[in-house]
Formats: sequence, structure tokens, C-alpha cells
Amino acid sequence: MPDVEIDSGVSLHYDEMGTGRPVIFVHGWAMSGRVWRFQHTLAQSHRLIFLDQRGHGHSSTGNGYGLADFSGDLVSFVEHLDVQGAVLVGWSMGVQVVLEAFPQLRERLAGLVLVGGTPRFTSCDDYPHGKPPVEVKGLGLRLRRDYQKTMGDFFRGMFAEDETDPAQYQRIVHEIVMGGKSPDHEAAQLALQILSVADQREELAGIDRPVLLVHGAEDGICPVGASQYMAQRLPQVELKVMEGCGHAPFMTRPDEFNGVLLDFLARLG
Repeated sequence: MPDVEIDSGVSLHYDEMGTGRPVIFVHGWAMSGRVWRFQHTLAQSHRLIFLDQRGHGHSSTGNGYGLADFSGDLVSFVEHLDVQGAVLVGWSMGVQVVLEAFPQLRERLAGLVLVGGTPRFTSCDDYPHGKPPVEVKGLGLRLRRDYQKTMGDFFRGMFAEDETDPAQYQRIVHEIVMGGKSPDHEAAQLALQILSVADQREELAGIDRPVLLVHGAEDGICPVGASQYMAQRLPQVELKVMEGCGHAPFMTRPDEFNGVLLDFLARLG
């Protein structure tokens, strides 16, 4: 479980296993690299790298929590590893971090996998595939009032109704939540600005690598319309909608998700 200290002074923690093509996993808001627990079996054929972003998991805190801070960390991290032909797998806010880092990492990448993502989290007149801005503001207010309850409600909201049975949900809680580390409170609060202001729609046309979009049909956090929007604008793209799934299909349907991911990786050659 090594750590890398990058130029910004942030110490980034990561876990690594397996050999083969590097696949770097970038988690979402208020989570950690632990969310990819059920993808560890992919180490039989690939080099898996699970990053904790600044202020999350076992990585240190930083002076800023904007999109440029997170994406800059990712660029420095990948350059430190000096990998080639890598695949970045981003989830939720991690999708926006990956998209922002792409221009600087382009020559090192063979493809992208964007899970439950969106180029813009909030809706506006010409983008109906997001949440009303007032919901992000409300989330921030609830975090300040009762951090633990708000985080618990957010986690439960990632799953569609009847998506998991009690045994499966307890496995997720035990192996991912209880085995992980809560994010720094300030980091979680300040990172919400990404959800409020980031708009990467114009960047999609410049992503000139194969992209796999995976989205739960019942995603209540990032509506599936966001991936459908991206699928119409990315040059080299395929979209997999997982029926009956919410925001984290790699947790609730790991075998199906892992199979889709392996198929995409195999087609990269």
C-alpha cells in the first residue's frame, strides 16, 4: 500500500496488484479507492491501481479541492508511475477528474471507462440531464448540519429500489464502507464546488481514445441521460446501460460489470 508525494505536497495513497496493462481506478466524491473492492479479481490479467484522491481515503489533505486540483494530482500520479497504454476508469466525480486530466495524459492512455458520469452535474436550460443546482446547495447545508447522517443518506441513495438483497447490501457495507476510511470533512464539503460549477461538455469532442460508458438505468444521482448525451458526442464510444442498477453497478453487479470491462480492455489490443 504505497504512497506518492507529488509536486503539490500532497501524499497520494494507492493500492496495486496484478500485472499486464495498467488500469487506474479513480473513485467518486466522498469515497476512496476501496469502492473498487469487487474488481480485484481483474488482477488475474491486468495491473490494477486504485488511487485515493486528496482528502479521501488514506491520502493527505491539500490546499484546494477544485477540479484542477484533483486532475492535477491525477496527472502527477500517472507521470510518477510512468505508465504507457493505460486505461483510466473514473466513477461519478472521478469521471470529471479523468476528463479534465485527459489532455495532459493523452499520450499515455489507450482508453477511458466512464462509470455513472456526467460532463455537468447540474441542469441548465440546454442540459436537462443533471440535478437542479439547489440540490447541490442543499447537500452542502445538510453536511454542515449533520455530516454522518448526510453521508449515510447519500450512500444509500446510490442504489435503486430492490437493487440489492439484504445479504448483498451487508457485503457492500462490510467490505467497502467499514473497510474504508471516511473522507476529510473539509475536503468533502469543498469538493462539492465541482458538482456546482464544472461543465465539460465542450471537451468531449477532443477525447480521441476509445471510451466505454457504463451507466445504471435507475441512477438517481447522475441520470442515465448524461451518458446518453456523452455517447452522442464522443468520437470513439460505446455505451452499456445496466438495467435495474443505480449509481454504483460495479458494487451491485460486479460480475456483469467486470465482464463488460474485460471485453472492452481486450478489444484495445
